[in-house]
Amino acid sequence: MTTFQPAVAPGQAPPPDSVHPRDSSQAAPTSVSRLNETIRGFVEKWGSVWVEGEITSWNQRGSNVFGRMKDAATDATISFRIWSSTLQRLPDDLKLGDHVIACVKADYFVKSGDFTFAVSAMRHVGLGDQLEKLERLRAQLRAEGLFDAARKKPLPFLPAVIGLITGEKSDAEKDVHRIAELRWPQVRFRTAYAAVQGDRCVPDTIGALKALDADPQVDVIIIARGGGDPQTLLGFSDERMLRAVAAASTPVVSAIGHENDHPLLDDVADLRASTPSDAAKRVVPDVAEQRALVGQLRSRLTSRLTQRVTHDMVQLEQLRSRPALRAPESMIDARAQQLWLQLVRGRDLVDRRLEAQERRTSELRSTLRALSPASTLARGYAIAHLTGGAIVRDAAQAPAGERIIVTVGRGSLAARSEGEVAESAATE
Repeated sequence: MTTFQPAVAPGQAPPPDSVHPRDSSQAAPTSVSRLNETIRGFVEKWGSVWVEGEITSWNQRGSNVFGRMKDAATDATISFRIWSSTLQRLPDDLKLGDHVIACVKADYFVKSGDFTFAVSAMRHVGLGDQLEKLERLRAQLRAEGLFDAARKKPLPFLPAVIGLITGEKSDAEKDVHRIAELRWPQVRFRTAYAAVQGDRCVPDTIGALKALDADPQVDVIIIARGGGDPQTLLGFSDERMLRAVAAASTPVVSAIGHENDHPLLDDVADLRASTPSDAAKRVVPDVAEQRALVGQLRSRLTSRLTQRVTHDMVQLEQLRSRPALRAPESMIDARAQQLWLQLVRGRDLVDRRLEAQERRTSELRSTLRALSPASTLARGYAIAHLTGGAIVRDAAQAPAGERIIVTVGRGSLAARSEGEVAESAATE
C-alpha cells in the first residue's frame, strides 16, 4: 500500500505529524502525538506479564481502582489500574501492604503520555515484608502496654503554647495554623521543622520532640503531615520514634494522614487526629462555642437564682402571714391568763403546804416538850448527878459522904449524900 506524503516545498521542513520519531532531527522534529502513538504501538507488543510485589497504594475512585506496586528488594514501583469489570472478579480483601501477584498488561495513554498497567488478575501471596514487620512491632508494643488508654495523658483545655512538628512550608502547617487561629485567635505556636519522609524523618522528628517536650511553656505537641502512601509514612511507625513519643511528658497528638492512613504513631500518641485540621480542632477550643456555653451557663444560673429567691420570698411571706408572726403579742396575751392561773394555784398550794407544816411543827414541839426532862423538873422533880456527870439512878451510887449535884426546875445545887435511908424514913 502506498502512503500519501504531502508535498513539501523545497527548503521547508515537513509537518511534524509526517516525521517518524526515528527519522526526526532538529530541522524536522516529530510531533508529540506521533511520538506517543509510536510508544503505544511498541508497548502494545509486550502483551500480558505476571508480576509480584507489595501493594503500596490503593485508591478506589468510583468503581475503578488506581494503585501502585513495589518490589520489596529494590523499591522499584509501577502504577496499575483495575477496571470495575475486573475488580468484581478479584478477592474482596485486597488492601494496602498485601503481597500479591498480578497479571498486568502495559498501557500507554497517547493524550496524556501516562504509562500504567491494566490488571486482569490478582491474588494474594502473603503479607508484605513491611506489613509483617509492622504487625510484629504492633503486637510487641501492645504487649508492653504502650497502646493502653490508661497511660494516655489528657489534653489541656486551653494550651498556652502548642508545639508543632511538621515539614517546613507544608500544607499541614498552614492547615493547623488556619483552623487553630479561626477557633481561638490568641493561640500561640512553637514550631519545630522536621523531614516528614525519608531517612531524616525519624531523627529530625525525635530531636524536635525532645526540644519541645523540654520547653515548660509547651502544653501539647502536634506531629502533623498531610497523609501519603504507606511507603512514605514508614518513618511514623519506626520503633525509635514510637518509644520517644511514649516517653514524652507532654501530651502528643498524631496528625499524620487521612482517615485511611494508620501508622503506629496513631496508637502510641495520646490522641489520634485524622488530619492536621482535625488536630487543630481537637486541641484548640472554639471561642464562639465557649462564649455561647458561658452565655448558657450564665442564663441558667440567673434562672436558678431567680427561682430560688422567688421561692424563698414566697415561703417568707407565708411565714409572715401566720398569726404568731403577724401579731406576736396575741400569743403572749393568750398565755397571760394561763400564767396568772398557774401563779394563783402555785401560791395556794404553797400556803396550804406551809400551814400544814406549821401545824405539824406545833404538834412535834408539844410532844417534844411533854417528853422533855425540863417539864418533869418543872413539876418538882430533881435529877441527881455525880461529880463525874453520871445520873444517880440507884442509892448505892451515892454512898455517905459522896458529893452530888442536884438539878431542879430552875438551876442546880451542890449536896453531900448522907447514905441510903430506909423507905419509911424517906416517906416521912
